[in-house]
Amino acid sequence: MRLTNSLIENVISETAGPDVVPLVMKLKNKKNFSEFKLAEALNMEVNHTRNMLYRLLKHNLVSFIRRKDKRKGWYIYYWTFKLKQIKHVVKQLKKERLDRLTERLKREQENYFFTCTNKCMRIGFENAVEFQYKCPECGELLIQEDNSEKIKEIKKEIKDLEKFLKNA
Repeated sequence: MRLTNSLIENVISETAGPDVVPLVMKLKNKKNFSEFKLAEALNMEVNHTRNMLYRLLKHNLVSFIRRKDKRKGWYIYYWTFKLKQIKHVVKQLKKERLDRLTERLKREQENYFFTCTNKCMRIGFENAVEFQYKCPECGELLIQEDNSEKIKEIKKEIKDLEKFLKNA
């Protein structure tokens, strides 16, 4: 797996939020970068920058060292982006996606779903009975949905994820 800028941006957006991407691009090839200089480079308040850095730290995508300012007595944090950690995070995200898809596949296979002709909402069997097979949004008659295509798509995505995780 190559670490392209688009892969890095996608992983950062998914784990820490899209607002953190510019911070990572500034921090990417630097080591022990002061949080104050980082905030200044991004035209942000230091507190907002720290919040973003903590979101990255939660996923172990940054590391820091702490040094005391001799003049003021404050601690200044110096941050480093851990580029190699991206591969691990990608793998973790794929595993989580696989778990969610496996759960969804089980739910799709074990239940019947109903929709109205306007596709207002998708309702399980118990709720359809409760609403007397009438859509609670528009009042149209609920029809049983054929979810075989959805099941097929989910199985394909599960297969692709398993293949990726096996080769990773």
